[in-house]
Amino acid sequence: MNGAPGSGQSLGLDTLVRLKRDRRSSPADGAGGHGSFPLPEGMTAPLGCDAVAVPARLGPLVVSRLPRVGCVFADGTHWWWIVPSDSDDALTWPAPAHYSPGAPLPGTARLIHRPDGTLPYTPPIPLYVALCRVTGATPEWTRPLSA
Repeated sequence: MNGAPGSGQSLGLDTLVRLKRDRRSSPADGAGGHGSFPLPEGMTAPLGCDAVAVPARLGPLVVSRLPRVGCVFADGTHWWWIVPSDSDDALTWPAPAHYSPGAPLPGTARLIHRPDGTLPYTPPIPLYVALCRVTGATPEWTRPLSA
C-alpha cells in the first residue's frame, strides 16, 4: 500500500523512481531537465538525460556495433552517448566507460551525431553490450552468482 511520506505507509517502486527523477531534474541541482548540453532543436527528452562517456579511441568501435545511435557528443578525448535517466539502475558500466547522471558535458564537447526523429537517446542495453564487447568485459547478467 502506498502512502505519503511520514504517514507510516511504505512508498511503492513507481513513486520512488518518480521522486528520484524529480529530484535529479530539479533546477536546484543544476541538472536542468536535460543536462548541461544543448538539446538539438526539435528534440525532446521526456525520460530525462544521462550520459555515458568513453575514451575517443573507442567511439568508432562502439558506434559500429549499435543498431540505433542517438545524440553523440565528442571532444578530442571522449565521446558521450545520451541515454535516458536512470540507465545505470542494475548495471555496472564497464571501465573505462563513465556514467554521468544529468549528462554534464564539458564546454568543449560538440554534437557529432544527431539521430532522425525527436528523441536524443541511444538505447542503453545495446550500448552496454557494445561497450562490454569493445572493452572485453563480461556483461553483468552473465556473471556467475556467488553462493
